[in-house]
Amino acid sequence: MLNRRQALGSGVAAAMLATGGARAQAREVSISRQPGILYMPLHVIEKYRLLEKHAERLGLPGTSVKWLSFANGGAQQDALLAGGVDLVNTGTGQLLLLWDRTRGGVKGIVASCALPLKLVTRDPRIQSLKDFGPGDKIAVPTVKTSTQAILLQIAAAEMFGPDKYAHFDPMTVQMGHPDAFVAMKNASHEVRSHFGAPPFDFYELKEVGGARLLTDSAKILGGPLSQGQFFTTTRFAEANPKIVEALMAAAVEAKAMIGADLKAGVEAYREINNDRTPVETLLELLSQPGMQEFNLQPQGTMKFAAHLHRVGTLKRMPDSFKDYYLPIAHDLPGS
Repeated sequence: MLNRRQALGSGVAAAMLATGGARAQAREVSISRQPGILYMPLHVIEKYRLLEKHAERLGLPGTSVKWLSFANGGAQQDALLAGGVDLVNTGTGQLLLLWDRTRGGVKGIVASCALPLKLVTRDPRIQSLKDFGPGDKIAVPTVKTSTQAILLQIAAAEMFGPDKYAHFDPMTVQMGHPDAFVAMKNASHEVRSHFGAPPFDFYELKEVGGARLLTDSAKILGGPLSQGQFFTTTRFAEANPKIVEALMAAAVEAKAMIGADLKAGVEAYREINNDRTPVETLLELLSQPGMQEFNLQPQGTMKFAAHLHRVGTLKRMPDSFKDYYLPIAHDLPGS
């Protein structure tokens, strides 16, 4: 089920955790980020130095944050386990897999968004998921373990039966969203379908000839799914409780700022991502259904966990989201 980079045995993962991510009273904190407007709360936190602000309020003056860019969740997973980054923000699948493989050594802190992910195709032959076959290629951020790849597994199990959950796996290819967008615009490129994330799906539907929407995460799962959440090693969390508390406070403030002034949030996104798309276009994107689900509570994650456990990817089935989230999140109305 897992590729080489993700198939870290629990013993290897535990050994890596023992050597990384636990320095007392951290003064420089490293956090990962990926491209895309669904990560807008992170961009607000970064632009307005909200973690630094709340760390100082909690008695940690002089805290600095180093933001590191990654193309996908798999690379973030490797960096977290190796101690190359303290905190990551990526999909539900990566959190669940790391929680399971490390026997609880990695846990969530707070969610940041549950915007829908959309599967777009420019192939005139593909009218529904059932039309995909051998030779077709669907770009996803990380094969087999990204949120998009697992959503395809959930859809396949529903369409073809539980034992056929891997039906689409051979058709997926690993590409970062910006690269997949470029491929979609290239009429001669072999990748003609992309299970992306905003704003790239929106751009594709506007700019790619013949592009159309096939399905999205909400349709597959039956409701919103957290696409981004902060998580870390429990060793780092235990050594740096005030950093964890400051991050939670920063996430709360970022959500409030976006709710009060969406345009300011868009400006933060444009600045951090060097995206020159007009503000009006991005506001149009965010006016679409489900595109302002910048929620702090985990959403739909237990449904995700149930699928991963059913197919054997998760060895343990959690009782609730509280099993794979730190206590600081336990008062949230998660699912």
